[in-house]
Amino acid sequence: MSHLRELTAALMPHLMLVPIALPMFTGALLLLVREEQQRLKLGISVLSTLTGLVVAIALLQWAHRNAATGMGVYLPGNWPAPFGIVLVLDRLTALMLLLTSLVALCSVLFAGARWQRAGVLYHPLFQLQLMGLSGAFLTGDLFNLFVFFEIMLAASYGLLLHGSGRARVQSGLHYIAINLVASSLFLVGAAMLYALTGTLNMADLAQAVPQVSSADRGLLHAAAAILATAFLIKAACWPLNFWLVPAYSAATAPVGALFALMTKVGLYALLRLWSLLFGAEAGPSAQFGSLWLIVGGMATMVFGAVGMMGSQRLTHLASHAAVLSSGTLLAAAGFGQSMLTAGLLYYLPSSTLAVAALFLLADLNERWRNDGATLAPYESDDDAPFLSAELVPTAGLNLDDDEQVLVGRVIPAATAFMGLAFLMSTLVIAGLPPLSGFVGKFAMLTSLLNPLGLGTSAGLDPGPIGWTLLALMISTGLVALMALTRAGIRHYWAAPERARPQLHVLEGLPIALLLGACVALTVQADGVMRFTTATAHALNAPAGYVRAVLDATPRPSPAPDAAQPTVNKAVP
Repeated sequence: MSHLRELTAALMPHLMLVPIALPMFTGALLLLVREEQQRLKLGISVLSTLTGLVVAIALLQWAHRNAATGMGVYLPGNWPAPFGIVLVLDRLTALMLLLTSLVALCSVLFAGARWQRAGVLYHPLFQLQLMGLSGAFLTGDLFNLFVFFEIMLAASYGLLLHGSGRARVQSGLHYIAINLVASSLFLVGAAMLYALTGTLNMADLAQAVPQVSSADRGLLHAAAAILATAFLIKAACWPLNFWLVPAYSAATAPVGALFALMTKVGLYALLRLWSLLFGAEAGPSAQFGSLWLIVGGMATMVFGAVGMMGSQRLTHLASHAAVLSSGTLLAAAGFGQSMLTAGLLYYLPSSTLAVAALFLLADLNERWRNDGATLAPYESDDDAPFLSAELVPTAGLNLDDDEQVLVGRVIPAATAFMGLAFLMSTLVIAGLPPLSGFVGKFAMLTSLLNPLGLGTSAGLDPGPIGWTLLALMISTGLVALMALTRAGIRHYWAAPERARPQLHVLEGLPIALLLGACVALTVQADGVMRFTTATAHALNAPAGYVRAVLDATPRPSPAPDAAQPTVNKAVP
């Protein structure tokens, strides 16, 4: 048994390559499969994504069990940092990998019902998107972060245009243009940082920032601001988020669900780099830009809430909900308080899962509104897996003028499922009990109300701006509730007479998985909060990250075989 544990411990670091290598090889393999073989492509893609989910769970458990540092460092080229490529796994990375794998699995399952046939190369692009997302979370230097960002964005261009249509093409061109601008800003900011510090390794940058001379300090802050602008564009911060709602609402449903993760990539990059470069140990640059993050996040919250109230289509509601979630997370992150960060890290997966589920539900509602069109209609009512009002005996019941039952009318199971799923998504997005959205918001509100009584780390004193954020979190949650309730009444309660919806298993299962994960987060709230608290403390004390990366040593080369004589080649 001890040998098995030793073998497992030796193999675990190599699993860090799997979230990047697996989708890369799967995407290459899918390019060799003919487009007509859609079932084979779907099977390979689902199997690969499911394997990635299992690996992500194993990596999360490994990072959490490694209580001493919570860190895993892998040197793919066997060169020490900062000279070689480095992959870093900590609790935050593991959390993002798990969230990505879960949303991706649900997205690819939903696409298998019909959307994979709306265009070509869906699954290869999907796998390359996963490769870019995973690489962005795992990389330990800015240059490779840029590389993985570009892989992720290149795949997202194709996915956004998947299914064609004028709206998708128009929104896709705008999306491509704004992301090309963001990539240019990324390059400019990274080049300026390299010119000032001589390194792009994140851990090495954390050591170099305090040592920058006072004469170059302004240039350092300008470089950081340019780099942050690129990340804020991806994080949908106001006023840089004008592109998001048209692009996300025009995308197909599974792509929209996957894109719910895209704003979180920008937020992750900001959290990672800001805590490393401008934390409490950054000297004169400590807490640089924190006020801008808070104010920008609160403006984004207002924009998202107003957009939800003004939206009629469910896809627009889901897109503005993603903006509202991003603004809440940005504003909370700007304070640099450990317990507030722990709350936002709990809220992050909850809101992402709920928004992804809302994108999938929007597609089902749109199809139901169009007379319940489906790819796999049932041959007869007897084959349908739900009850019909026409099958209910009417003797002795109150009937209306059309001889329809007024009391006790049976709701078709598909309609009940969709309504319940919409209700659960509403509760999570609005932050109402008893689901995980409420737990995350309650943890953040508690930290704002009592910043010193919970042992928080050094950061900004909430003060009046903290009270402003508290009021905004409550009011925007109320606005989101009103907007989603209005949409729910229109789609489920006061809907006109129409054909009952027919739901494919591959469409219902992903929604159930996403919302089931929200329920699991609620049930395991205590354990998850302990995990996010440890993650937040590690983020706000980056010395452990820096030490683990820079102290990682390459593996020694194998010793030459003593039995083999050394041959000296003569030089002519």
